[in-house]
This record gives sequence, C-alpha cells and structure tokens, in this order.
Amino acid sequence: MGRRILFLLMAMIFGFAKAQDTQFSQFYAAPLFLNPAFAGSSEITRVGFNFRNQWPALDQSFVAFSAYADHFIDSKNSGIGLIVNGSRESLANLQNTEVGLLYSYRLRLGHSSFLHMGIQGSYATRSASFDEVVLSTQLDISKGVVLPGAGGAIPDGRQRNFADLHTGFFYYNDKFWLGISGHHLTQPNISYLELDKDILPIRYSAHGGVKFDLMPGAINDYFNNTRQERTLSLAFNYKRQGVFDQLDFGMELFVDPIILGLWYRGFPTRIGLPNNEALVALIGFSLQTGIDLGYSYDFTLSQLGWRNSGGAHEVSLRYSFVNQLWSKGKRKRLPTFRY
Repeated sequence: MGRRILFLLMAMIFGFAKAQDTQFSQFYAAPLFLNPAFAGSSEITRVGFNFRNQWPALDQSFVAFSAYADHFIDSKNSGIGLIVNGSRESLANLQNTEVGLLYSYRLRLGHSSFLHMGIQGSYATRSASFDEVVLSTQLDISKGVVLPGAGGAIPDGRQRNFADLHTGFFYYNDKFWLGISGHHLTQPNISYLELDKDILPIRYSAHGGVKFDLMPGAINDYFNNTRQERTLSLAFNYKRQGVFDQLDFGMELFVDPIILGLWYRGFPTRIGLPNNEALVALIGFSLQTGIDLGYSYDFTLSQLGWRNSGGAHEVSLRYSFVNQLWSKGKRKRLPTFRY
C-alpha cells in the first residue's frame, strides 16, 4: 500500500515537472549535452554515449540517453558535432527525442588559455500515449487508490515536433575551466492540446572546475616504469529552468588509470520537490587507448528515500581517436576530469 501511495505521489510530481530536461549526474561526461561550446574542445575526434536509469525500484521506469560525436578542425579553429538525446517515462509512455548539429569557434586568449563559443540547432519530437495517465482528481491518497473517470479530458495520443536553439561559452587554461550555457532559447510550445500552451522554459547553466596536480608515481609493467598521473579535481554545475534550480558539486581523484569521484546534489528549491538531494559515487577507468568508462550510482537522500526509489544508475562511455594520422599521439584534456 505504501509503495502504491508513493507511486501516486510521483505521478503528480512528474505531471508538474513535465517541462524539465533530463539530468545526468556525470555532467562532465556529457560535454555536448552540457554546453554546445564543448564541441571540438578535446581537439581530436571523439564519440560518446551516456545512459541513465532513474529510480529503478518504482513501478514505472525513467530512462534517458545521450549519444554524440565531435571533431576539431585545426585549420579553422572550429569544432563541429552531432548529438542525439532521448528519454522515456513509462507512466504515459512519454518519449522525447532530439537531434542536434553543433558548431563552436575557438579563440586563443593567451599561450594556454582559450575561449570557445558554441551554438546548436536541434529538431525535437515529443510523443505520449495517455491510456494510463492518472489525473490529480482521480487520486485518493488516504486510501491509496485511483478513482475511475479520466473520460475525455485527455487525448488518446499526441505528438509534438519543434525546432530548438542552444548556445554557450566555455573558457579554460591549464588549471581551471568555466562555462555558461542556455538551452531552449526558442522556448517551444510542447503542449499536446491545440488550444493550450506549455512553454518549455530556458535552461540556464553555469559550470566550472579546477585541477590540482598531485605527486606523480610510477607504473611497473615488468619491462619499464612509466609515469603515473595523479590529480585531484573539483567541479560544480548549477542549473536553473523555470521554478527549478539545482547545484551539483564534488571531487574526483585520478590515479592512472582509475577514477574515483564523490558528488553531492542538492539545492533548496522554491517548491521543495523531493528529488533535489543525492550523494553520487563514481568509479571509472581512463585508458591510453582512448577509452573512458564511468559508472555512478545516486544514493537518494531526500524524502523519496533510497530504498523506495532504488537511486539511479548511470553509465558513460567515450572513445577518443588518439592515433589520428593528423594528430598522432595528441590527446588534449580539459584541466579537470578525465572527460
């Protein structure tokens, strides 16, 4: 009974939060999703994939993914990219798909400091099936039941297509980086009802970090000793969309090739939604072959509860073409994180 009441509450919450974007705890591992100015920032070609399964213990699933590829054109000081984002919420079979093209320009400000300016144009599709949608008027929380009577208040099915625009700036040098971005500048109407408006609000984001070099070590591979990189990085990501805001901050320890991270997500919102607090643990590997792999788990700290929700699983995978003929042996990294 308690789990059913919890699910009904979550149904109401997601009905209210329907105009909010997907979030990735590993925001640093989804660079093009975070900021269009990251297109080409590694200065080599890379492809990546992010997947998130949120609250798996609930009766309904909430999954999201982001797949991307980008390349830096050195002769033009420009980066280009392609991104495909998707999410699915099984309560109403709500699905969002976005395909975007990105361009960024790199401006040198000093010997080792750069400013990237990026823009993204996207085409998005939003679809749903309302057969199992529960309206707030049908919920009897005291008894934990759903009352019949949705009737014709909702359509049988609907799809909404729209164009969108995102932009951002990104500065970095050898030690720190700082970026700002704005998504959904066109504020598209995503309502399924022809005579209604549901504007997707602009998502603002500010993010940055700093890297501290630790005393290097050595790795013995039975033939020779190689330098083992060791760094400690701190980073944050603050975002705001409509009445929602959130702050992620934490640290990452890199002892070649192992990555360990610990994050806290939580910022008092004006409406007090329950999933604004979590402790995120990360383990990953960064290999010289160009493969970066990370797994993180969200321990829910809010009133939703870790045991009730099951937290969230997230996986990130990226391959960087470190042996390109035109940049063989070159692997530029941002001053913080292995991503």
